[in-house]
Amino acid sequence: MRQTILGANGTIGKLLAKELMTYTNQIRLVSRNPKKVNETDELFPADLSNPEMIEKAIEGSVVVYLVVGFDYSIKVWRDKWPKLMKATIASCIKHKIKLVFFDNVYLYDIKAIGHMTEASAVNPPSKKGIVRKEVAEMLMKEVEIGNLTALIARAPDFYGPDNEKSILIETVFKNIKKAKRPTWFVDATKKHSFIYTPDAAKATAILGNTPEAYNQVWHLPTDENTLTGQEWVALFNKEMNTSKKVMVMPMFMLKVLGIFVPFMREMPEMMYQYDRDYFFDSSKFNKHFNFALTTYQIGVRQIVNH
Repeated sequence: MRQTILGANGTIGKLLAKELMTYTNQIRLVSRNPKKVNETDELFPADLSNPEMIEKAIEGSVVVYLVVGFDYSIKVWRDKWPKLMKATIASCIKHKIKLVFFDNVYLYDIKAIGHMTEASAVNPPSKKGIVRKEVAEMLMKEVEIGNLTALIARAPDFYGPDNEKSILIETVFKNIKKAKRPTWFVDATKKHSFIYTPDAAKATAILGNTPEAYNQVWHLPTDENTLTGQEWVALFNKEMNTSKKVMVMPMFMLKVLGIFVPFMREMPEMMYQYDRDYFFDSSKFNKHFNFALTTYQIGVRQIVNH
């Protein structure tokens, strides 16, 4: 019962490989340069921009997990995401393989950000969100007409140990660690949900191995006791025995930094997620599964002590 991870070298891919051992020891890791997580892992180096390689990579699998993380660039996303999704769907349909797509919240309407559920309106307010809408709809269209068995596992922003893709880790935890002031964007009085990455991976493995979970969207388990930016900083200060005050970066400063730092150039269009409350509701998952969720307090403690 082989299960295959496309994008196995990323934060979620590596954690997911550990969690899948609960269900199978036939795990194939696919990326440009995959590295073993478990002793029994099968490594499959592949260029995922090549549809033929995608088909070879997933052939013989029972479940495929699409957890690829492309560079945070709208140019890259527009070019690579639709092609990758199209090729993955085609190969899964051809070989009758179940597909699990690890998604984010960018496709939701700006008015839904304060309380996001699986039923929230889809109307992306950003260029990156338009790309995510396109690929999610591509998948669900094939599900609805009966060609594909698949599910979408959706997550909010990340936090967790060994996480280089987390704004919270990069601008709060690492800054405090360097004796610098932690940074928050736009408004630190607004609430902001984050998912603990080991929880996200474990829940994705559960969904992929639960037959009745397919052909629908799931919000992955996230602590409902959402914190404001100030409260996040206070929590890290408490666990690190520090007292650093938060520095709020306004929109104009982001735009200035974007002139010099390419990554920051991609950020202003996403700041609608920081100028209002951002609450990710995972009650559907919580009601269906008996899952021991990591609270924010425990998650931060584990990051600090890691």
